[in-house]
Amino acid sequence: MAPPAARARYIANKAENQILSKKPPKRPGLNGSNNRSKDGAPAGKKKEKDTKKRKPSATGSQEKGMPSPIMPSVQTAFKTFVSARLCSAIWAYIADCDETFNYWEPLHYIINGHGLQTWEYSPQFGLRSYTYLLLQGVPGYFYQKMFNPSPILIFYMVRCMLGFACAVMERYMYKSICQEFGIHIGRLWLIFQLFSVGMFVSSTALLPSSFSMYFGCAALAAWWQQNYCFAIFLTAISALLGWPFAALIGIPLVLEMLLRQRDWKTFVQWTLISGATVAIPMIAIDTSYFGKLTFAPLNIVWYNVFTSHGPNIFGTEPLSYYIINGFLNFNIIWLLALQLPIMLVMDYLIVPAKSKSTLNFPHYISLAPLYLWLLVFFAQPHKEERFLFPVYPLISLCGAITVDVYQRIFFRIKSLVFKIKSGVHYLDHSMFIAILVMVTSTLLGLSRVFALYRNYHAPMDLMLELNQFKATPQYDPDVIYNVCIGKDWHRYPGSFFFPAKNFRLRFLKSEFRGMLPAYYDRGQNATTVVHPYFNDLNQENEHMYFDYDRCDFLVDFDEGKYTALEPNYSKRSKEWSVMKSLPFLIPEKSHKVLRAFYVPFLTDNHIQYGDFNLLKRKTKRNGSCEDHQNRSST
Repeated sequence: MAPPAARARYIANKAENQILSKKPPKRPGLNGSNNRSKDGAPAGKKKEKDTKKRKPSATGSQEKGMPSPIMPSVQTAFKTFVSARLCSAIWAYIADCDETFNYWEPLHYIINGHGLQTWEYSPQFGLRSYTYLLLQGVPGYFYQKMFNPSPILIFYMVRCMLGFACAVMERYMYKSICQEFGIHIGRLWLIFQLFSVGMFVSSTALLPSSFSMYFGCAALAAWWQQNYCFAIFLTAISALLGWPFAALIGIPLVLEMLLRQRDWKTFVQWTLISGATVAIPMIAIDTSYFGKLTFAPLNIVWYNVFTSHGPNIFGTEPLSYYIINGFLNFNIIWLLALQLPIMLVMDYLIVPAKSKSTLNFPHYISLAPLYLWLLVFFAQPHKEERFLFPVYPLISLCGAITVDVYQRIFFRIKSLVFKIKSGVHYLDHSMFIAILVMVTSTLLGLSRVFALYRNYHAPMDLMLELNQFKATPQYDPDVIYNVCIGKDWHRYPGSFFFPAKNFRLRFLKSEFRGMLPAYYDRGQNATTVVHPYFNDLNQENEHMYFDYDRCDFLVDFDEGKYTALEPNYSKRSKEWSVMKSLPFLIPEKSHKVLRAFYVPFLTDNHIQYGDFNLLKRKTKRNGSCEDHQNRSST
């Protein structure tokens, strides 16, 4: 059943948006009963004197005589969220190399004792927190120690755990939305979330921005329920353990507490409690790993805001980047969310029923976190898709509210043009708008998800093929196998996809001229070692490159473009045999729209694929296995 406050809000909304009449229309409830009296009570029952004092029961059953809106229960919503997020855990590909090298690789080091280290994890810079990794890694660590599973199973276990955490947040947010904004908006938000491509990508990503989405949006849900202490604590977790810039989401909460509520005591008290509870253990853990006093959130803010170059050395994008990216991830819902401020003004001017927009807060306060976030990040030259992850659920919410506003305006205009029977609720004449938006966004979302899997999942599937080599007679557990990669280094999904601990990723020199990661040193204090080959200027270092002749396997994408440093390795048939070849999209040779969305009978005629190849060396190299192992063990 719906939460009691949600039903009360729905009923109030319904009453405020009806055209007043002497005889309200008969409208069946969920039980199909039409036998109602004028005040909504069952026929033959005496109306209570003070209906305001009547409250729904603890089980969420509605008041006697009030028709119940069709609404998925919180439990049903949670089950659908879990199902959707588990699908993401299994089928979503790793779209951001930062996720692989800054999080999956250090996590692999924590669990299995070896992995790639980036400059952000050098004690010289200390931009990333090991505390965040431990939250994800401890379950995987115990899983590995108890059952010694294949590394790929640890990868998917962690992903499923992330998906479940996201579903818990969405359950909490769904309940809060129904109470604060109404059941109709809650239903729309539920559908938009389930079929959102952005949520499909972000919900199981091992990224601080996804972590901040879990806790930041849960903080908003607590705030909408006026649970200020819990909201402050969740915001602290989001900003300190996750991504420090996520504190931006909490600014409207702070202003509301200090300026509207004037509750300085609660704010200061819980800010200190939350900060100490999160920051003190975090500093202790990170200091232990880095070998010196380290507060990673402060370091990353300093690097991004106060250094002369900041993150812009990693590339800049125009304003259109987020516009296009938002449409790809939320299609028409993104466009609706962007126009919500204008639509709210139109709603106020056109719709005569000046009902309270929400239960506790006006829209300009409750929805401010999204537009504040967009205002700040749209202005930054360095743009990345993951920077919008923390506000993804708010995009769905604002899109749902915009749809509701369109329905209200449509009903108002229709009531002025046509003679509508009085006492009719605006949803009775405008549900086709909501259905049209839901169907369109769902189809576009499914089309985009299918296109992503079809076009870009090859690297993960290819690495799974490498796991088959372990079952062949050629496999030797005492040999370190070198898996080399060149220009496609950024598509590598991580060492969890290797079949055993004796496989290592190696980088071949290519046309890329930036900073690449290197393996952690061997030994107990590897995380405290300062390496001379790391820098914070994204400058290339020759230390990262490996000898081509010592490669046992090679991963290469054949897209028809070759240079001296990026040859067609698969054509060197005397050196390599093709273990597996899978299609991978060539964006430059494919239609922009049909490569982004899968359209049956059209897409295949307007896109082009190259071959993503897993190559195995044919010829044996000089040197015994023991010598090979000694030379390749770092």
